[in-house]
Formats: sequence, C-alpha cells, structure tokens
Amino acid sequence: MSTHPSDVAIVILAAGLGTRMKSNNAKVLHEIMGRPMILYVVETAQSIVGNNIVVVVGHQAEKVKDTVAARGDLHYAYQERQLGTGHAVMCAMSSLPKGIRHVVILCGDVPLLQEETLRRFLDDYRSQSRTLSILAVNLDNPRGYGRIVQGQDGSVTGIVEEADATTEQRTIALVNTGIYCVSKDFLTEALMQLSDDNAQGEYYLTDIVRTAHQAQLSIGVSIGSDPDEFVGINSREQLEAVERIMRSRLAGI
Repeated sequence: MSTHPSDVAIVILAAGLGTRMKSNNAKVLHEIMGRPMILYVVETAQSIVGNNIVVVVGHQAEKVKDTVAARGDLHYAYQERQLGTGHAVMCAMSSLPKGIRHVVILCGDVPLLQEETLRRFLDDYRSQSRTLSILAVNLDNPRGYGRIVQGQDGSVTGIVEEADATTEQRTIALVNTGIYCVSKDFLTEALMQLSDDNAQGEYYLTDIVRTAHQAQLSIGVSIGSDPDEFVGINSREQLEAVERIMRSRLAGI
C-alpha cells in the first residue's frame, strides 16, 4: 500500500541550458559523483509523492527525459522558450496528474535537498491549511537570491528578485530557495495574473506571493536549517562545490 499522498504532485523545473556552465549539455545533465544532478532531485521528489511528478524540460528535452526515464513512468511538460520560472510552471499545469490539489515546486539544479526537509515543509503547509508556503533560508551572503519581504508583524508580503530590489531590501538575509507548496486552484489563478514587466523581462513565479498577500490568503514561511541543502548550480565552480559537500555527507563529515 502506497504511503504517498495521492493529491500532491511535484513539479521539477529542468528546462534551462545553464550558459555559465560553458557546456552544450542541459544544466541538469551535468554530473555530481558520476550521476546527472537531476536524478538526485527526482529521487528526493519520489520519496515524497511517488510518480506524481512533472519534469519541465526544454534544452535537450529528449536527453533529459531519457535520463529521468530510468526512475520510472513520470510526467513531462515542454517549455519551448525559457521565459522565467512562472512560465515554466504554466507549461507544467496541463501535465499534472488527475486529482491533484496541492503542488510542490522544486528546481532541478538543487541536488542537495534532503527528503526530511521536504517532508517537514509539506507537513507544515498541510497542517496549517496554507494556500502557499515558501521554503526559505538565512544566508550570511544573500547576493543573487530573491529576498523574502515581510511586514512589521512578520507576515510575508512578497519576494523581490535582486535585480529589482532596493538597496534596503538587498540587506535582507532571509532568501527564497525557489521551493514552494501551493494550492493548485490558487496557483492556476495566480499564474494567469503574472506579468513580464520587470528588469529581466520574465514571468517570475515569485509574483504569486504578492498575489496571495493582496488576496489576504494564508502564506507560510518554513526556514531551512542547513543552507547547503539549497545551493543552486549555475557554474562549474558551484558544481564542484556541491560535489565536495556531497562527498563530505557520504563520509559522515
């Protein structure tokens, strides 16, 4: 008997090329300890929801699908043009399995995320009857990350990307990991309201947080205890750093 929730699906964003990797391979196909990084993310996702997973592919779509296929019969969505994280999730919605009421969104280039962290995050979202939850982490150097903007009462009012942040907002240490739990009904509605009117000219998934705040819906923030789990890979240097962390984990250091 399956212990996986039948009404929860995970969307994994894996369409990017990763130009800073200086390679013709799709970013998620770059290897860590001899395995494509996407497989670590897929395995963590499967531990939570089984095969209720949609992988959003783009660059080298067939190669990514062939790589992931070894993990079983998953679902796929194709993002022909990379127009931002919000656009990637838009592409995934029609591929969600039937009966899904809640959607977890992960990035395919964050392979150090642990099953226990993701399970706690989902459990907190469900137990608090949230509309939207954000997995965040405090960083000593938050450069490059979207900042979690909070009101005086600690409530979340939005996420601002660094390119759009004010000087004051850039001092915020609590950052978005790019991992969300969200009601499917709300997500469907909020995606239709996204705009590309920003510094990057992209559809930011982060804008759904502002939409939820304006509608006075329940927004939660879970703070991860280990920043290493949320290290994203955008360069060869970061790839090597993540491999060092993974080797240390396996050695029990």
